Amino acid sequence: MAEQNKDNPLHISWHDSMWVPHLNSSNVMNYFSERSNPFYSRDCNNEFIKMQQNTRVDQLTHMQGVEYILLHTQEPILYIVRKQNRYSPTQVTPLANYHIIGGQVFQTPDLGSIINSRMLAAVSNLNSAFTELQMYSQYHPSKGYWWQFRNHPDSAAAASAAAKDKEKKQKASSVGREEPASIFQHRRVGALLEDLQAKFPYKYPAQTPQQQQQQQQTQQATQQGTQQQSQQEGGIKLEDIKSEIKTEVKLEVKAEVKGDPSPQPASQRSARPPPEKRQRTGP
Repeated sequence: MAEQNKDNPLHISWHDSMWVPHLNSSNVMNYFSERSNPFYSRDCNNEFIKMQQNTRVDQLTHMQGVEYILLHTQEPILYIVRKQNRYSPTQVTPLANYHIIGGQVFQTPDLGSIINSRMLAAVSNLNSAFTELQMYSQYHPSKGYWWQFRNHPDSAAAASAAAKDKEKKQKASSVGREEPASIFQHRRVGALLEDLQAKFPYKYPAQTPQQQQQQQQTQQATQQGTQQQSQQEGGIKLEDIKSEIKTEVKLEVKAEVKGDPSPQPASQRSARPPPEKRQRTGP
């Protein structure tokens, strides 16, 4: 930070105690053009005229380049010097302003630097205020938010006394009854998670073409496997049904043949001749 302050011309100043009691509008430019002044450039037209020992300042209007002029005076305290780049007797471009207050020389800040400084100071103050307030804020699910100022014992004692009085009143008003639960306690964690899931649904990552092809191949393979399995089961069932039908038909035909024989004529039934009678021989 110290090096940055030295490099930034807005953070430095210069003065010469020997000149301070005698400063006026006639010698303030000589005071500003001292060699020890860090705001004064040796390459300016003022230095060129000074080296020529010419005291006529009106010659600056006929020159081109960087020059310093006395812009405003408020004796005996305030003097304003401007650094500008001259292109012609009527055309100049301001580069910087310097104000001398009580002999102290400062560079006048521009509008952007002033706004940045004020904004930074406001933001830093707000940040410190919020951090300090965060230390005093307390929260409980059943009680809510409240303030507890630890650095101020009076306010802490008053807050604790008010809390005790409130508890006493609640106990006196609700004797034998428990303190009712809050809405936060009634709602379960599951309901809270469902609400969050409904508000912020899960977004599945986009699949690459290779992953889509693999998924389609797996789906086709599973469909073919299920079709083959169903066909095998259907073929087994048809074969079983056909075999059962054949056995049932055979059994029925056999039963009919055994139970109802076809009628035949008597001549066909006794086709064989009766056995012949043999004669007995003997006594």
